[in-house]
Amino acid sequence: MKRAFLAGAALFALSGCITETGGITHIFAPKPDSAQEALDLYYDTIPDSALPKAPAGMSLPADDAVISKILLASCLDEEKDEAPALMSMAKEGGDLLLMIGDNVYGDRDGRGYVNNQADLDEVKESFADLAAREDFQKVRATIPMMVSWDDHDYGANDAGKEFPFRGLAERIHENFWGLQDKDVGQWPGTYYARSFGPEGQRVQVIMLDTRFFRSALTPTDDWGAKGKERYLPAPSGSMQDMLGTAQWTWLENQLQQPADIRLIASSIQVMPTTHGWEAWSTMPDERQRLFDLVSTTGANGVVFLSGDRHASYLYEEDGVLPYTAHELTASSLNVAFATETDEMDARQVGAGYPPENFGAVEIDWDARRIDLKVKDNAGNTVRQNSLAFDEIGVQ
Repeated sequence: MKRAFLAGAALFALSGCITETGGITHIFAPKPDSAQEALDLYYDTIPDSALPKAPAGMSLPADDAVISKILLASCLDEEKDEAPALMSMAKEGGDLLLMIGDNVYGDRDGRGYVNNQADLDEVKESFADLAAREDFQKVRATIPMMVSWDDHDYGANDAGKEFPFRGLAERIHENFWGLQDKDVGQWPGTYYARSFGPEGQRVQVIMLDTRFFRSALTPTDDWGAKGKERYLPAPSGSMQDMLGTAQWTWLENQLQQPADIRLIASSIQVMPTTHGWEAWSTMPDERQRLFDLVSTTGANGVVFLSGDRHASYLYEEDGVLPYTAHELTASSLNVAFATETDEMDARQVGAGYPPENFGAVEIDWDARRIDLKVKDNAGNTVRQNSLAFDEIGVQ
């Protein structure tokens, strides 16, 4: 924070009212109301040209384009030499690629976690390294992308709204991905949505921000214990918040837009409750609020997509939505920690898949079926759950 205050002080010296009398410059600057205001004013002085940019990518599909294959991925360590899954995605192709978070590891370097300071130098360096990767450039030039962030590209492990440098983190994210001049660049946070296809074949993609507004989590009382690894579910009535008031209102409005299939991308898992890592299950009231919002808006065709877990999973559950709820978790591109997992949630469809992987949502409009797939880093399907349109309320 010392660095931030010094930067803020320098800004006030530059931005104050300046007059000259007898060769002496007098500078008058208002006192900042808070450290956050000082930071925000300082960040306003940083030009976009000083921030990393992704290589030019493909434009999103046209509003009326029928899309049938959406790839998804998360957890890419930009410092590792290889990510075969990236090249497999580029080879396979698709109408859209969702980068769901931890698209870089901007809170650590080769020596381990770093304590990011006000200028977020490690975050900026990580995105610059990503832009320079040939495998990323290949995917970027092959498949149109939509993006969200998670903690590692946000700048601090497991952080939420308490992260003091989130304002600059947002600018880095939006400038890198070319979102600064889009609607998402007009409000705090990185959430946005797009729809593709005509009536009867319309896919709505909703990218949530589970970082910028999120309350602090409830720490575990038994570090590392199975099911309590890092966090506990908050007690009912805790008043914790996952999305923030503005994003909740925006999401309600989005769910009332016409669509046949709705893909809601959350950087952290929505449905499972068996583990103690970050997930919506750490805030049961907010998780229920999400399910209730889907129900009360009458939003049909919702499928949840997530990342983060360094393993891929498929889930389904009756009773939480007006139709069967489904989720596909795809993780990770090149940060695998195991070859097998014994984690099993009551909602889980088959075993998880921890080796390197990516996900695919394949829509067969003629057969009225969606295939949720986990693919290994060679592009082979290793897990699959198929669901008929009427199973998710699509008439």
